[in-house]
Amino acid sequence: MEIYLDNSATTKPSKRATEAMKSAMEIIYGNPSSLHRKGMDAEKIVRDARKSVAELINADPSEIVFTSGGSESNNLGIRGFLERNPRLGRKIVTTSIEHPSVLNLFDFLEGDYDKNIVPVDSNGFLKVEDVIRNIDSNTALVSVMAVNNEVGSVQPIMEIGKAVKELNPNSAFHVDCVQALGKMEIDVKKMKIDLLSGSGHKFHGPKGVGFLYIRKGIKINPLFYGGNQEEGLRSGTENVPAIAGMGAAICEMMESMEANCRKMKKYKSGLIEGLKKNMTDCMILSDGQGYSPNIVNVCFKDVKAEVLLHSLERDGIFVSSGSACSSNKKGNSHVLEAIKVPKEYIGGAIRISFTWQNNLDEIEVLFKSLQKNIAEIRKIIKGKGR
Repeated sequence: MEIYLDNSATTKPSKRATEAMKSAMEIIYGNPSSLHRKGMDAEKIVRDARKSVAELINADPSEIVFTSGGSESNNLGIRGFLERNPRLGRKIVTTSIEHPSVLNLFDFLEGDYDKNIVPVDSNGFLKVEDVIRNIDSNTALVSVMAVNNEVGSVQPIMEIGKAVKELNPNSAFHVDCVQALGKMEIDVKKMKIDLLSGSGHKFHGPKGVGFLYIRKGIKINPLFYGGNQEEGLRSGTENVPAIAGMGAAICEMMESMEANCRKMKKYKSGLIEGLKKNMTDCMILSDGQGYSPNIVNVCFKDVKAEVLLHSLERDGIFVSSGSACSSNKKGNSHVLEAIKVPKEYIGGAIRISFTWQNNLDEIEVLFKSLQKNIAEIRKIIKGKGR
């Protein structure tokens, strides 16, 4: 039996998505820039997918640029905007729990910009007033992720967007929505978002494809140059099969988003209830109001996460010890350090992330495996301590 619970790292492509990709590879394989029928058929796939992405976030199709995924979208949106608009200010603002593709980019930009990192509280949430304190006439860009990829904290994007535009209408508001799409409503107009990043493989589309929303009127520079595809912002022949798969996954997701979220909430509440009632020395970081329905980050005292991860894997259960994009880095998670998880717990943190394709039976198997493996690991540790 295989139980996959690492869906914040990547999801399994849906049958609908893989069928759309197969068709685009085997039948509609033309270059979308070609003027003949094969090319026009491929261009229609791209056009239809662009429309689906736009509908998902209440945007116009002309505001969508296809990319290779969330990291490229974050870099294209942030760096592209700053390079195109150097006179808007020298201050850039983000948070202490952003994805590495944002934090590392801010580090790179620090020599040319005044980097401001807003802290979060011990539960992983931003206070709007802390963001507001960093917005003035010199602020060029504010970047905030909608849902944190490790603990699942949902940030007050609506309030932050309104504050940015009230305090400095010229500042760009960028939102990393990679973990949010399909788990909460995103409306770029209501939220006053200028730039938004998404990635197909987080909602049962393929890897290697994503998108950047660019509000009309916002100008950015491309990261590289070539054949002028995607309005000159992302040159290179479009990855039509991947775009087809992402478009199909979005259509499928939008048809049952509310029902899907109810399922994930049920799985999450069942797991958390079991942990609270039956597990000792564990710290649940994703419990309560304001968290995404699909993520549970739990720390086990004096247990090494990597050991527990592989113990669960032997039982056919796949979870994560942190963000997949930085799992090879040595040291503790920057997110868990930012929310000040105690040192005796921080090394034993695992992330369990659901999708609507999971079921309650799988959660029960997971819980029993956790009980068994943690008891065995602690017994070994206790024996070595003697």
